Amino acid sequence: MTDFMISQIQSQSGVGLFCLIAVFFYVGLITIGGGQVAITVMQQVLVDQFHLIDDAFFFNMVAISESTPGPIGINIATYIGTELYGVWGGFFSTLGEVLPSLICIIIIAKFFGKFAEKKGVKAAFSTLRPAVSGVIAVAAVKIIIIALFIVREGFLLSSPSTWNDNIQIYGISAIFYLICLSVLFRTKIHPVFLVAAGAVFGVIFC
Repeated sequence: MTDFMISQIQSQSGVGLFCLIAVFFYVGLITIGGGQVAITVMQQVLVDQFHLIDDAFFFNMVAISESTPGPIGINIATYIGTELYGVWGGFFSTLGEVLPSLICIIIIAKFFGKFAEKKGVKAAFSTLRPAVSGVIAVAAVKIIIIALFIVREGFLLSSPSTWNDNIQIYGISAIFYLICLSVLFRTKIHPVFLVAAGAVFGVIFC
């Protein structure tokens, strides 16, 4: 089934558009914890499972989506849909991404008040928080690797023996990253200015 969906999406057929909606509906359905979790989920589904795009292209879209208004998961869905199928592709992929959340929030809004104080519900949320934090941490590590390191073929994050020969720090980006961290922690400057500075920095130096 997966191979059929991949072939239809890549051929940009009418059936492929429905397959794309199904892919993003699936992503939206299993993304629990917000936009940063969506990065990890989308990377696994779109890059590793369906091979619609490669890692570099995906994280370029992450950078664009983080730099523009709106939830990152929706931005990425719109971007990929538009890239593959034009405006209608962007519309339907976005619809597929938000539909599970829309359905869930309507149900929660109707019934959550009756169950919010139940011990089981409280226990579920207490364990969801660290799980979601872990998924966000994975996304953060992957973005840092792509942004600050030159990664050669053969590198595996899960295999330290591949690190020395297949990964090299990108010095100028690392310096800029540390400067941004310092500015964020030491000043009250709005992050949007650092994002804009990053765009200018990339155009000039990268």
